[in-house]
Amino acid sequence: MSLGIFIEFSINVLSMGSLYALIALGLVFVFGICQMVNFAYGEFLTVSAYALYALGTFTNLPWLMVFLLGILAGVSVAFFCELIAFRPFRGRSLEALLVTSFAVSVILQRSFQLGISPRSRAVPIPDFFNQTILVFGVSTPIRNLVIIASSIILLIAFVLLMKKTTLGIAMRGAAENFTTARLMGVPANLVILAAFVISGFLAGVVAIFWSAKTGSVEPMVGSGPLLIGFIAVVIGGMQSLPGSVVGGFVYAIVANVLSLTLPTTLLSFRDAIMFIIVIAFLVLRPGGLLKGNYQEERVG
Repeated sequence: MSLGIFIEFSINVLSMGSLYALIALGLVFVFGICQMVNFAYGEFLTVSAYALYALGTFTNLPWLMVFLLGILAGVSVAFFCELIAFRPFRGRSLEALLVTSFAVSVILQRSFQLGISPRSRAVPIPDFFNQTILVFGVSTPIRNLVIIASSIILLIAFVLLMKKTTLGIAMRGAAENFTTARLMGVPANLVILAAFVISGFLAGVVAIFWSAKTGSVEPMVGSGPLLIGFIAVVIGGMQSLPGSVVGGFVYAIVANVLSLTLPTTLLSFRDAIMFIIVIAFLVLRPGGLLKGNYQEERVG
């Protein structure tokens, strides 16, 4: 492998891995406390992407304001979904929460199809996102470097949030043993709502970069990131925030290696190979690469 190819491979892995890590984090924040895979997470991203489409197409707002409002859209839908859809069922079975999660996902998808359009819509993005820059002699889109830098900043911010703030400490305690944390005075509703809000925030950030890569939004656009996030957290560990980050980068490494090594006729089987890897992890290491300290208990 030449130096140029190695540098290009490294940049692709870092940018893809950073994006996948943020997707996986959005899933794990909710799973760590509620022990529930949120199937509606992809729709949080879709709402943000449609907000970017509407604001970028029909307003003359500065791009920074468009991005902030797009993220706010993801936060808002996550907030109201927890408040209206999930909170009334928290005292029931885990199956009820999973069905609710799936129902919210389907309802939002159908709302997009009927209320907006089943067809894709072009999402305007800043011109500089598509501009290229030379990195050690290799040309790469500026958006890849923006993704890497943004992800590093966000990961550092979340580490500080979880370790240095009262809310973060409460969330860590609730994730490790929700019942004990609740008995010690941790407000259950606030902690769970915070987890959903953070999940919506991450979905909004991911929507910006995902829209920049694809250039469009359609009702099912969240399905791809949801699947990637699920695979990443299975690889890294469903009960570990650092594990979800590691899983995102492992996914990116494997996906890029497969893209480089598989014959052209077999590239369409890349996703199938990723599922085989996931099955292998579930069989050989069901806890993922990094195991968390969370106890298996359902939030009631």
